[in-house]
Amino acid sequence: MTLYLLKPNDISQNEKRPVVICPHGHESAGKNSPAGRSDIPPVAKAIEIYNYDYGVQFVKRGYIVFCLDARAFGERREDTHQGNDELTFMTSSCAQLNHMAICLGMSLTGMWVWDLMRLIDYIETLDFCDSKRIACAGLSGGGLQTLWLSALDDRIKCAVVSGYFYGYKDSLLRLSGNCACNYVPNLWENVDMGDLGALVAPRALLIETGDDDPLNGERGIVNVTEQLKITEAAYELLNADKSLAHHVFHGVHKWNGEKTYDFVAEHL
Repeated sequence: MTLYLLKPNDISQNEKRPVVICPHGHESAGKNSPAGRSDIPPVAKAIEIYNYDYGVQFVKRGYIVFCLDARAFGERREDTHQGNDELTFMTSSCAQLNHMAICLGMSLTGMWVWDLMRLIDYIETLDFCDSKRIACAGLSGGGLQTLWLSALDDRIKCAVVSGYFYGYKDSLLRLSGNCACNYVPNLWENVDMGDLGALVAPRALLIETGDDDPLNGERGIVNVTEQLKITEAAYELLNADKSLAHHVFHGVHKWNGEKTYDFVAEHL
């Protein structure tokens, strides 16, 4: 896995700092957008549109930050997407990988989660990382990775899912033109996204939603709040209501962050 490791300037020798893993979504050039590579023109544009440099925002607040290339992005694109032009640089080979994965009884989502779990293994070996305080935060496809990782690995103590929390039927079946990385065989016969959120309980989970995000589907914010109720039931059952938050901001599909940094500071 290729990645950027961001360290705050004021970290001292023998000091351990809490960690934030910052997965990216699409149109990011992989790790480059969360890591704030504004020296690359198409990445600078993505940062401007989506507030994509959240990895930089976390390291400025004193965290150790990992910005990684998920499979099919950045330096981990398949050969067919390894062009030198700016357009190819910003794309991914998700569909190609997931086509092969499904035929092998696997999924790209599963590969991503496996890689992130191995990243946590690596973080646990670093003497400047407090491996008891690890958060994960991501936008869009980075929200997908954050949600799944946090549901399946309780080493994540705080999760921030931005632009990726809604009912599957409206947002990924009816809007079936979304990226292949969203599609896991047989998943929707058994669970919805609110169930994945429930698996994070009682650990801290912040969901942020743009009220005009087209990925919410035709019914808009209702498609989000329906799933939130499923997750809320799990948090209530475990007496962990204060560990779950939903921030709705006026806007489209982008990272907002207005409530994020205080939430992470409080729970990590």
